[in-house]
Amino acid sequence: MKIVFAGTPEPAVPSLRALAGSSHQVVSVLTRPDAPLGRKRVLTPSPVKRAALELGIPVLEADRLRGDVLTTLEELAPDLIAVVAYGALAGPRALAIAPWLNLHFSLLPDYRGAAPVQHAVIDGRETTGVTVFRLDSGMDTGPILHQRATPIGPDETAGQLLARLAAEGAGDLLRTVDLLASGGLEEQPQPVTGSHAPKLGSADARLDFGDPAAEVYNRYRGVTPAPGAWTLLAGGEPEPQRRAKLIELMPAPSGSPEVPAGSLLVHDGRVLAGAADGALELRLIAPPGKRAMPAADFLRGRPGARFETGAGSGTGPSAGTGTETQTGDPA
Repeated sequence: MKIVFAGTPEPAVPSLRALAGSSHQVVSVLTRPDAPLGRKRVLTPSPVKRAALELGIPVLEADRLRGDVLTTLEELAPDLIAVVAYGALAGPRALAIAPWLNLHFSLLPDYRGAAPVQHAVIDGRETTGVTVFRLDSGMDTGPILHQRATPIGPDETAGQLLARLAAEGAGDLLRTVDLLASGGLEEQPQPVTGSHAPKLGSADARLDFGDPAAEVYNRYRGVTPAPGAWTLLAGGEPEPQRRAKLIELMPAPSGSPEVPAGSLLVHDGRVLAGAADGALELRLIAPPGKRAMPAADFLRGRPGARFETGAGSGTGPSAGTGTETQTGDPA
């Protein structure tokens, strides 16, 4: 098949490489334009663009699917547009060019939206998966061509899980394209209702040690590495001077003593952080305005430090159950 590949971040790269190394022809890669990164705001190509140039595939750059980019896609006349986290809405004109197949990192209709992996981990799910579906005018609502479930490891972070799903999902996408080319696939319509997984912000990454330990740990895993877990140190200073980043957090060893919620205790050389019904082991912390350090070193410099509790984590439930009504699919 003659394919245009659309994608932007690192998790899309394995799928691009899989298709480029197959019997199909990737005639162009569509990605978002170079973006300013780092403190110096240096314009940096997307991971997909870098991979495409390495593979010798022509690149189209656009942050919106309209105008000249659609004209170019129409002139290419692909048999298929394969999508992995491109990051823009596909309207009626775009969808009319060719079938758009999207690799999504959840078992749809669960977790429609931009952050399915993170929300599944935050919710404490033990299973997730990948779905290959055809885009339609809704938000991740198109008919399903392939699904595969996989367990979520009890200590797996969202970053680790996303990397694994991206690597494994590349094979799922390629096999689906192969079957589609041979005419051996049937589409299955999705249920109308499903849960939503919106992009996470900084507020979603706040850990409240007044919550149960399992919920605190799941949220930590779900926001690692991005947007990055944090909490507030108790005290009278302004909030920016109390915000601490939690770099490494683990379940406390069995038999650990009880620790009041928000309190920090050194036990057998480990720093335990108390939650509502147990404790977690804090290994690395970045105090306000400082680099990451062992939690024991932090406590030596701030004896008696504790975490503020009772503010609530995040901004609300991580995955609703209502029907998504947004027009256009974020490819």
